[in-house]
Amino acid sequence: MATIEVKIPPMGESISSGVLAKWHVADGATVQKDQVLFELETDKITSEGTAEAAGRISLKVAAGTEVKIGAVVAAIDTSAPAAPVAAPVVAQSDVQSPAVRRLAAETGIDPASIAGTGKASRVTKGDMLAASPAATPAAEIVKATSPSVALAKEGRQTRRKMTPLRARIAQRLVQAQHAAAMLTTFNEADMSAIMALRAKYQGDFVKKHGVKLGFMSFFVKAVVNALREVPGINAQIDGEFVVENHFYDIGVAVSTDRGLIVPVIRDCDRKSMAEIERDIADAAKRAREGKLTLPELEGGVFTITNGGVFGSLLATPIINAPQSAILGMHTIKERPIALNGQVVIRPMMYLALSYDHRLVDGKESVTFLVAVKNALEDPARLVLGA
Repeated sequence: MATIEVKIPPMGESISSGVLAKWHVADGATVQKDQVLFELETDKITSEGTAEAAGRISLKVAAGTEVKIGAVVAAIDTSAPAAPVAAPVVAQSDVQSPAVRRLAAETGIDPASIAGTGKASRVTKGDMLAASPAATPAAEIVKATSPSVALAKEGRQTRRKMTPLRARIAQRLVQAQHAAAMLTTFNEADMSAIMALRAKYQGDFVKKHGVKLGFMSFFVKAVVNALREVPGINAQIDGEFVVENHFYDIGVAVSTDRGLIVPVIRDCDRKSMAEIERDIADAAKRAREGKLTLPELEGGVFTITNGGVFGSLLATPIINAPQSAILGMHTIKERPIALNGQVVIRPMMYLALSYDHRLVDGKESVTFLVAVKNALEDPARLVLGA
């Protein structure tokens, strides 16, 4: 028997372990070369493990188990090479559901060999699961060994272990508050000009660039403009040294079901609005799919987080160490303001800048936030560099 071990691959020097979050194949299933086998969740990223060869797989570790880098989690018997599951010839009324086709591919079971319990004797997902010889043992293994969920007395509580990513987020947030002299300054921006510009040019922008003109590219450009005006914020503390950055790689926080991820958009000073929007959309999509790589999360000089998408009116964001500041966006609300001696209604957004007071003085923080505000209220500044 020719057997290949399936091991947890190296993820970078700073990552030594993770949680095998999910198996994409069943025990005993036939797999194809390069087929995705599992998801590994670490304290920084979520990645996928693939099959190095075709064959029949034997799972050695249950989903939910913490594993070390290099650990053997399965074995593939290559003497029984996997072959694509041939789709049986069926009548139109017996078309298989996507779930049935997926299970057929994963388990190697021919749906035509199963007596269906669905309408018109159609094979259901439950029929496929019941027919799988690995279904019951796998469930028993997960139930016996998974540390993730345990019901409290009378089912009134659920107790689950924090994922590595959530634990890392918690650790970094506490460290940031303990390590930095964090202070927050606030301002507000009239979003009328940006909203009018987007309404006027959105159609042409999408037609030309294939991506929507959102708010975030304006904020990224406004931040770059303000960092140029107040370079002291584009710096960080490293022991007894102050490290000044002369580039503009901006982190944009993305909410995922695994926690908050901050992919970094590189060289924002050199990119157009369309390029920034495209990069943000791509990074957000891959963040939610767990497909970002570690280098894409490192090296940012400043972070923007948008609590407004969830309806937040005002909040104090926590610095993304080792950066010296972070900008918080909030929801846009129409409010009465005084303008040229009159009370008018304007779409307003509160802005919050949290900063490390060890490095950034109050004057610098206020100057920076006012520069962001001015750029947002007069977007022509971003084009003219004024």
